[in-house]
Amino acid sequence: MSGNPFALDDASAYGRWRDRKLRDKPKALTDLVVEVGDMAALSPAEHAALGDRLRRANMVIYTETKPGPGRDDKQALAALGRAFGLVSLDRNHLADDDGITPLAVAADGPRSRYIPYTERPIAWHTDGYYNRPQARVRGLILHCVRPAAAGGENRLMDPELLYIALRERDPALIAALNRPDAMTIPGNEDEGMTRPAMTGPVFFVEDGRLCMRYTARTRSVEWHPEAAAAAQVIRDILESGAELFTGLLQPGWGLLCNNVLHTRERFTDDPAQPRLLYRARYHDAISGV
Repeated sequence: MSGNPFALDDASAYGRWRDRKLRDKPKALTDLVVEVGDMAALSPAEHAALGDRLRRANMVIYTETKPGPGRDDKQALAALGRAFGLVSLDRNHLADDDGITPLAVAADGPRSRYIPYTERPIAWHTDGYYNRPQARVRGLILHCVRPAAAGGENRLMDPELLYIALRERDPALIAALNRPDAMTIPGNEDEGMTRPAMTGPVFFVEDGRLCMRYTARTRSVEWHPEAAAAAQVIRDILESGAELFTGLLQPGWGLLCNNVLHTRERFTDDPAQPRLLYRARYHDAISGV
């Protein structure tokens, strides 16, 4: 595609990109779902079907029908990532030694202090919005082993559709969110982790691809005055329900994506069958689609 669709002074390139994006976008959650036999051993047809959704929506939901007997789910998840160019894991301090994180309710220990390890809801965000630029989270896999007894649904949105909604409303909103000082996440010092303050844009472009870092949190986030109004418009759009998908991952289902916007609703756990998802965050973006 000639031109730069993300340059605010290139309306022609933007219009072509926007029209193609809106034409090809999935219309319903079911359009995102692809059935595969074993995520660790995709057939060419399965890989192509997953890639089609990833090109159109930056995300796909896979549903396994024939996982290998006695297989290690975390190793299978890693194999799925490699099939799409995801190899550089974000080995944050709460991940297991293999770089993959089990998401389950933690009654005590370091994980118990963080919302992903509780039954509480998680607001709109992209993963790793507090990471330094050289360690950004670009790819993400969430694989469900056991859902909660009740609740725990995810809402999902392609950041490219949010960008279009904002730019169509007023390009000045994009200009504010593109500022290198648009959003600051204050530093944090905790057991096993020291994280400096991280300031950066909300929208930015890497290798010609639109990227986003965002959190809807109102605490532990500082907005530049010009970006604060745009952040409120983001919240309004996300809460309007437009262009969103809502679903609940079942056993053997997973989300493979370019770190799209997502939430997690409050849930109720069953101690006898506790909720368990595996999360793999990658510094790579999905490739080969």
